[in-house]
Formats: sequence, C-alpha cells, structure tokens
Amino acid sequence: MAHLLVLLYSIVFPVLKIRQQYTEEEARKLGVVGWVKNPSQGTVTGQVQGPEDKVNAMKSWLSKVGSPSSRIDRTNFSNEKEISKLDFSGFSTRY
Repeated sequence: MAHLLVLLYSIVFPVLKIRQQYTEEEARKLGVVGWVKNPSQGTVTGQVQGPEDKVNAMKSWLSKVGSPSSRIDRTNFSNEKEISKLDFSGFSTRY
C-alpha cells in the first residue's frame, strides 16, 4: 500500500483587528493545528501548522476574511518553513 507524502508547513502570524475565537473556529474547520493569542488590543498572533494547501487557506482567511465586522489592517506572516512533523495536536487559544 502506497503512502501519500504530505508536506507540512508552519507559519507565525500577527494580524490587526481580528478576534481570536473566530480564528480558532476557522483553523479547526480547515484542519490546521497551532495556537492563537491576543497579545494587545485588536491584535491576534499565533502559529499555524498543516499541509501547505490548508496553511495557505488559513493565510487567505487571515488576510482577507477574518472575523465578522473585522477590519484587517495588516497581516505579516513570518518564519514560513517546511517541517517534518506537527508540533501541535489541535488548535487552541492561549491566554
């Protein structure tokens, strides 16, 4: 039986003017893992890991859609890299 090789990717992100609970909900819907946190008023930061297509879908959501009534001022994705294994088993909110 052949095994499908899935390339995994990891990104770190801060986003202005988006709410963390919607970020967590979207991440779970897309099937990515990682975390999200509100370090300051109106900002969300976090880390996302998963297959490239799912990470890209999450990046698109963070950049263009966001939470209801959000106004996304800026996104900045950093530390994008291919990884050999996931560091997280789910997606959570950090406080």
